[in-house]
Amino acid sequence: MSEAFLKNPVGLFDVKGKTAIVTGASGAFGSLAAKILAGAGANVVLAASKEDELKKVATECEALGGKATVIALRPSSEENCDKIVQTALDKFGSVDILVVASGLNKVQKIVEQKYEDFLDVMDANVNQSWLMARAAGRQMLKQGKGGKVILTSSARGLLGHPAGYTAYCASKSAVDGITKALGCEWGSTGITVNALGPTVFRSPLTAWMYEDTDQAKAVRTGFLARVPKGRLGEPEDLAGPLLFLASKASDFYTGHILYADGGYTAG
Repeated sequence: MSEAFLKNPVGLFDVKGKTAIVTGASGAFGSLAAKILAGAGANVVLAASKEDELKKVATECEALGGKATVIALRPSSEENCDKIVQTALDKFGSVDILVVASGLNKVQKIVEQKYEDFLDVMDANVNQSWLMARAAGRQMLKQGKGGKVILTSSARGLLGHPAGYTAYCASKSAVDGITKALGCEWGSTGITVNALGPTVFRSPLTAWMYEDTDQAKAVRTGFLARVPKGRLGEPEDLAGPLLFLASKASDFYTGHILYADGGYTAG
C-alpha cells in the first residue's frame, strides 16, 4: 500500500483543475457550493433557470480564482441534462464532479396540498437528481477516471416535521435512496455517490433567523434545543464536508448521507 499521501495529506482535498457541474447554482446552497469549489481552483459549470443570476455567481467564482461558465437550464428533462453535460465538455473537456443543489419545497399540510404541488416537489428533488446523476454519470463512465456525484439531502429525509412537510420529507428520503443504491451500483467504477445534508445555514433565505427579533429568538430557541453544537450553521461549516465529498479524500466513502447539522440528527 502506498503511503505517498502521508507526505502531503492536504493534497487529498485538492480539486484544482477539476470540472464541476453545479445545478441550482443561483440558489443559496448551489451558489455557495460553486464558490467553494471555485475558490479551491475548480472549473465550475453553473446551471439554473435565470441567466442574469447565474452570471453574478460566475463573476464571484472567477474573483475567487476559478473558471466559470453558465447555462440557463434546469435539470428538468433528459435533453436539458445532456445539454448541461455537453456545456462542461465544450468549455472544459471533462466532467469530474457533480453537485445537484437544485430543489424545491412547498410547505402545506397534506389535506390542503394539491396533488400537483406534491408532484412538483418530487420532480424537482427526486426526478431531477436522478436525471442529472444519470447524464453526468454516463460521461464519467465514458471517461473512465471515476468521479464525484454529490446530491442534496436534508435532515427531513431522516426525520419528520409537523408543519406541512410530507412532500419534502418524502422527496429527501427518495434522494437518500438514490444515493445508497447508486453508491452500490457504481461502487467498482471509481465514481462515488454521496449526499450532503445541511441544516439551517446563514443565507439570504434564512437571514431572518439570525436577527435580534422576538420571532427569530423564539424560532432559534426551539430549533437549537435539538442542536448539540448550540448554534445555527454558517457557510464555512459546509466548505469542509463539500470538499471532502468532491475530492480524493472521499474515494472510499460512497452511498452515504453526510449531515452538516451540528449534531441535529444525532439526537
